[in-house]
Amino acid sequence: MMKKSSVLFLILIGLSLLSACQITPVASIADPKRIQSTKTHSPTITPSTKPLEVTATPGVTQSVALTTSSTPSKKVTLMAVGDIMLGRTIGTLIEEEGPPAPFSFTYETLSTADITLGNLECPISSRGSALDKTYAFRAPILAGEALAFGGFDLVSLANNHILDYGKPALEDTLEVLADNHIQPVGAGMDETRAYAPVVMEINGLKLAFLAFLDVPTTDYDYRQWEAGPNKPGIAWAHEQKVRQAVSTAKKDADVVIVLVHNGYEIVQTVSDSQQAFAHLAIDSGASLVIGSHPHVLQRIETYQDGLIVYSMGNFVFDNFLYPPNYSGILSLVLSPAGVESYEMIDVVIQLNGVPQIMPYQMND
Repeated sequence: MMKKSSVLFLILIGLSLLSACQITPVASIADPKRIQSTKTHSPTITPSTKPLEVTATPGVTQSVALTTSSTPSKKVTLMAVGDIMLGRTIGTLIEEEGPPAPFSFTYETLSTADITLGNLECPISSRGSALDKTYAFRAPILAGEALAFGGFDLVSLANNHILDYGKPALEDTLEVLADNHIQPVGAGMDETRAYAPVVMEINGLKLAFLAFLDVPTTDYDYRQWEAGPNKPGIAWAHEQKVRQAVSTAKKDADVVIVLVHNGYEIVQTVSDSQQAFAHLAIDSGASLVIGSHPHVLQRIETYQDGLIVYSMGNFVFDNFLYPPNYSGILSLVLSPAGVESYEMIDVVIQLNGVPQIMPYQMND
């Protein structure tokens, strides 16, 4: 007779497969056209060939200017994913099969956007000691090349795992990302850099990115991680700091994008605090808010003239079954008016943590 645990496992697998049959339709604010892009990434592990100049205004803003055409369109395609955890099984996969392994099924899609971003749910380092908390993640140094292969241009570090191995691992993470031409946002070696926006100008459109953390104290008090004047750490989502950071960034950018790590894990319902933060960000001048932390997809909301994606769930994360292994790639078109259109590309995550894009059913 089959054991109850085996029956439950098969039921969960069945639910996952059934969910994979659902295709999320295109949703549009202004333009229902399918999103197109011109960005290309090499499928080999090499330094980025995209001309990139980084200039830093001391203590304020990091600006990234990407070469554009002689007649800028002032439109940018952006793709966003959820939590990217490149340790544990994924870390071993990277070391044994090479950096492309985590993104082998998704890099072609991710690399088509002008800007590709996600939440880096782990430090990238071989140094430091694990903190005394339930889950402490750390990815191997080669994980930086994996992100570059995947087409990522920017990652949020404002989350509850980036300091799992302390200051040395955060230092290594920042260095590895720089070596792979990937911009970090939401954490730094002091509060000035942690709260500073990353500003990118692409196709004549200037984008400002900010990232914040606001998670409840459970196994660990993450408020200890807030960056200080001479203290490495993350940008905490204090109401006044969020309002000031967004409104200031808006003065120097056409579009402000806010990334936030908040909500409750494995809860598909949006909390009051999540909604309050997102509305605050939009009211302060943001056009787009993208959330992470719950490990599951949550609803998308239009508010005022902005778009709120409350949780993008997981993207690369091992040892999850349904619903956390059902996720997506958010694809948007941005213009001076904000978000013109968006769609969710369905993704299913294998037990080993590697995501795959679910095929669309073709009608005869």
